[in-house]
Amino acid sequence: MREIVLDTETTGLDPFSGHRVVEIGCVELINHVRTGNYFHTYLNPERDMPREAENVHGLSEAFLKDKPRFAEVAGSFLEFIADSTLVIHNAAFDMKFLNAELSVAKRHTVPMERAIDTVLMARKKFPGQPASLDALCKRFNIDLGARTKHGALLDAELLADVYLELLGGRQSTLGLVAESATQGSDCALSFTGHTDIPTRHFPATLDELAAHSDMLAKIKNPLWKSES
Repeated sequence: MREIVLDTETTGLDPFSGHRVVEIGCVELINHVRTGNYFHTYLNPERDMPREAENVHGLSEAFLKDKPRFAEVAGSFLEFIADSTLVIHNAAFDMKFLNAELSVAKRHTVPMERAIDTVLMARKKFPGQPASLDALCKRFNIDLGARTKHGALLDAELLADVYLELLGGRQSTLGLVAESATQGSDCALSFTGHTDIPTRHFPATLDELAAHSDMLAKIKNPLWKSES
């Protein structure tokens, strides 16, 4: 089962008011295990960067001006997510922006039914409790040391850990190693951590056999001697 944990950064809150996606980060899960395969890109929004948005993610207009436009990476993005389920924190927000970008690029949009919203999962599991990504990371003791600002790939990696905890806990004994972790590439996977242990025999000593026989002799009317 393949799932893609996804996050975006944008210039604002509403694509229908002219705001655009400036970063996409995706992390691949196979059978609820991170493979190391990912997709990540910064995007030129072809507009200015509001100060409020830059304060959130730290991406300036100058930094983004030489990055590809969404239409240039739309094919690679769609190829990477393929028909997999998308795991998104506050899915309605990211799906609204991605589908707006896909429409402008004249690409097919992604049905909302393909998305799992981890905000809804968290609110169902912990009713009345904070459901932000930061709050859930703290609840599950997931390290936030690298998160000084929002970033699509980093947040997707954190969300992957949160999602697995919401499902019931991360697996610690199953090693799933990604031999390739490049944008849009196929990921060669191998299971590690299993070692064949030879069978060991521990035969009883003569003294142990004698002690066992002595104990059986002391049992009155044992079941194994009764007539069936």
